[in-house]
Amino acid sequence: MLGCSDRGLVNLNAASFRSTKRKLCMSESSSEILQERRRFLSKPRKFWMRWRVRAGYPVAVLFWIFAQPSYRSIELGAIIAAFGLIIRGLAAGHLQKDRELATTGPYAATRNPLYFGSALLALGFAIVGGSWADGAFVIAYFAIFYYAVMRNEEEDLQTRFGGAFEEYAARVPLFFPRHPAQPRDKLQTNEPPSKRFSWPLYWRNREYKPLIGTIVGLGLLWVRMWLHSRGW
Repeated sequence: MLGCSDRGLVNLNAASFRSTKRKLCMSESSSEILQERRRFLSKPRKFWMRWRVRAGYPVAVLFWIFAQPSYRSIELGAIIAAFGLIIRGLAAGHLQKDRELATTGPYAATRNPLYFGSALLALGFAIVGGSWADGAFVIAYFAIFYYAVMRNEEEDLQTRFGGAFEEYAARVPLFFPRHPAQPRDKLQTNEPPSKRFSWPLYWRNREYKPLIGTIVGLGLLWVRMWLHSRGW
């Protein structure tokens, strides 16, 4: 029985056959080892992705219980959270999931504008909570889980878009925004309509859900402030 691509070697002489077969077997073995290594290294990231939402619920409950919000902390935190929602909304209006690589709008400044907006949301709620320990708890949760999620999604994008993503990643930072280095004549004002912000994409990506969740969260923290003022 032929193995290690023997069928492509039947016309070679015996010495060449053995030499070429050895190289092919080593190549196939190396490829299998590399694939297995990638699967092993991706397991921790997939673990964090799977537990991101599950861990979020107890984090939110503990945050609410130990929060000590005030009118001032709610006002300041709500402003920062609003900036996070704006960034997320703009990003959602440029994102066609699983169809094309998003590189316009906020995606021209950071590869993960949705998560950067979420980071501002987390920071806003940390400030609203009015407790350094409570805020550090929320920020630590975000940093641990979302970094793993970003890295896992990067692998998916590279697999799906190949060289286009590599070129994009070489000029745009992973997380913290940087002003896109491009001539003024290539700014988004001259881009085709398909590359500009789209309200249908905003609704298709269900970006209204974070808006609703933020309003509900701020309302619950206002209730917590009211209860705290009465000694509860």
